[in-house]
Amino acid sequence: MKNKLYILLFLAFLFSGTTLWAQQKATPKAGEGISSFLLRHNRSPKKYYDDFIELNKQKLGKNNVLKVGVTYVIPPVKKSTTTPAKNITTESTGTKQSSSKAKSTKIGTTINEPLFGKQLANVKVTSNRLAGACFYVVSGHGGPDPGAIGKVGRYELHEDEYAYDIALCLARNLMQEGAEVHIIIQDAKDGIRDDSYLSNSKRETCMGDAIPLNQVQRLQQRCDKINALYRKDRKNHSYCRAIFIHIDSRSKGKQTDVFFYYSNKKGDSKRLANNMKDTFESKYDTHQPNRGFSGTVSGRNLYVLSHTTPASVFVELGNIQNTFDQRRLVMNSNRQALAKWLMEGFLKDYKEKK
Repeated sequence: MKNKLYILLFLAFLFSGTTLWAQQKATPKAGEGISSFLLRHNRSPKKYYDDFIELNKQKLGKNNVLKVGVTYVIPPVKKSTTTPAKNITTESTGTKQSSSKAKSTKIGTTINEPLFGKQLANVKVTSNRLAGACFYVVSGHGGPDPGAIGKVGRYELHEDEYAYDIALCLARNLMQEGAEVHIIIQDAKDGIRDDSYLSNSKRETCMGDAIPLNQVQRLQQRCDKINALYRKDRKNHSYCRAIFIHIDSRSKGKQTDVFFYYSNKKGDSKRLANNMKDTFESKYDTHQPNRGFSGTVSGRNLYVLSHTTPASVFVELGNIQNTFDQRRLVMNSNRQALAKWLMEGFLKDYKEKK
């Protein structure tokens, strides 16, 4: 009888130990959202978000905001029933392609692009609206050059980090539409992030090459990459466009809208900038009807516009110093919306070109 009692006590101890071990706990970093918190602890937000809310609903702030200094329970790992996708796999043939040069692909194809981060690396092509088009997506600055720097309390907002996050979102949207996309400025660690205050680094490269500190060399490097790719891409694509994504820096009290610049020497560049502006204007009419859109289109002799062969557009996405414009950047949903509208601007231009 005693032996049976000991066995039961031992089993109870084992099960209680397993339960305690499963309830892993941790505190969030400043500015971290639930999704990024889960990612940091190797949990897919799509799979564990609701579980996290259920386990921690009494500790969360308004709109499920994480509180700094509060310890949260991390959902225990579930048994996985799926296997990761390969680089690019078509549902019909299983053909693989390189992730660094995502080709125009058929609906249903899955593209694996590690630059988007583990959770968003697999991109399923859901439309062929941009099939046959090719894009060069370039976020401003990077490497030794952070670009403009704004401040929110104790946080520094570096232009290159926010421009890069929007650039990745745009590239992913374009791929979903069936386009070939080249991401020119790359960070092997930072995928698409949902944090409000993005961590700053100097890891960015120009497609694997170190970014020079000298400004002219830095700009020429990305132009050379684009032009070399374009010489090959133009043989297979009738529509190739480059976009340079930046964030303006003006006086703190100056709220701005989005500015679009084009090359005075290229008619296609001007048409693209105008189509981008028209798209943003229509979006403002829908989502902010009482505000209006004051963004502008103008020709500029900017280095990257004049030294890249394909038609291109240079975009300034607001004033990084202004409190209202900063909201456009720190909210990940706003960054995603900007990327989606840029994609729709390309789509409008592509339809006109065809």
